[in-house]
Amino acid sequence: MPKLLCAAALALIVAGCGPITDTTFPDLSDRETIRVVTTVGMIADAAERIGGPRVEVEGLMGPGVDPHLYKASEGDVRRLERADVILYGGLHLEAKMADVLERIGERRLTRAVTDGIPRGDLISVGGGQVDPHVWFDVALWKGAVTEVRDTLATADPAHAPGYRARAAQYLAELDALDTEAREKSAAVPAASRVIVTAHDAFGYFGRAYGYEVVGLQGISTASEAGAKDVRRLADLIAARRIPAIFVESSVAPRTIEAVQEAVRSRGFDVAIGGSLYADAMGSEGTPDGTYLGMVRHNVDTITGALGAPR
Repeated sequence: MPKLLCAAALALIVAGCGPITDTTFPDLSDRETIRVVTTVGMIADAAERIGGPRVEVEGLMGPGVDPHLYKASEGDVRRLERADVILYGGLHLEAKMADVLERIGERRLTRAVTDGIPRGDLISVGGGQVDPHVWFDVALWKGAVTEVRDTLATADPAHAPGYRARAAQYLAELDALDTEAREKSAAVPAASRVIVTAHDAFGYFGRAYGYEVVGLQGISTASEAGAKDVRRLADLIAARRIPAIFVESSVAPRTIEAVQEAVRSRGFDVAIGGSLYADAMGSEGTPDGTYLGMVRHNVDTITGALGAPR
């Protein structure tokens, strides 16, 4: 299809046939299953855990996909249009999908899961923006999980008890994971509790578990890191003898590798401590392909590289 016609078709799909004012969504209790479409994998995982056999979940963004840069394709818009429920992160995480989500939200039950998190618990980054990477504080992420639970119960009230029961089990697992992350992090020497990554995605993790967090870029990978940023970070690492820095699964490693080389030129050899999951989880069917497994991988990678006793 020529690009102009493709763009026109996409606009028609999104815009529909005219203004839509009816925002009362139908009770889906008579459906055999409910179609749920999510953006990032962390939300898809929560929807699957809470929805159980009542839901068919499709995540738009798989392993290694950067939500900050993701643009909805024509196929994505069709998937959203076929959904009964749409769940996304919000807080400008999916910035390039904002218009699509807003328009489709006029005729599909669409919720930002971060609506379940108190505004006062969010990290401000200036300019009226907040950090969207809330899943790295496990206790805070529980608010997003309850938002998933409540949205599914609203859409499918006849099966609300099942959603509540599965959510209770999942929330208990999150409590245990939060405790595990705190205990393992406490074993890292205080002077070594510094997380250096490509972009500033670990602010909530640092606040929750006692780390200083330094990113080469800001909270969004849409910004570009320059030579000045590399020099600044290399100076800090060399001066403080930070033992390890980290690459991210959804960000090209070249910038962190450039930092490593710049640190070496300053007479200090910093290790790359491993790859962390930041904006995406691991491959489907692996432990890291679940929220619990992703967080556990990050905790073990960080604490191991920064000197926690084995």
